[in-house]
Amino acid sequence: MYIGRVTGTVVSTVKHNLFDGQKLMLVTRLNLDGSETSTYDICLDDVQSGVGDVVVVLDEGSSARQIIGKRGTGPARAIIVGIVDKVEVSE
Repeated sequence: MYIGRVTGTVVSTVKHNLFDGQKLMLVTRLNLDGSETSTYDICLDDVQSGVGDVVVVLDEGSSARQIIGKRGTGPARAIIVGIVDKVEVSE
């Protein structure tokens, strides 16, 4: 699980049936100071996030498929499960 920023949307007309009816977002991982890393994921969106939102991403495939209610194997690996309002880091 990690915190990231939605940096774009992904549109595909030909895709695996696991993605039917699912919104795909491009999410860049964030460091603790809020700066972006060079690592990103294409994520299913379960919370109706938008570009610019800071989000919580669950990046474990079977959990992502379980959240969207699809069992078995498939190409889903990451899913947005929350929109972050505030982050506090203790020193």
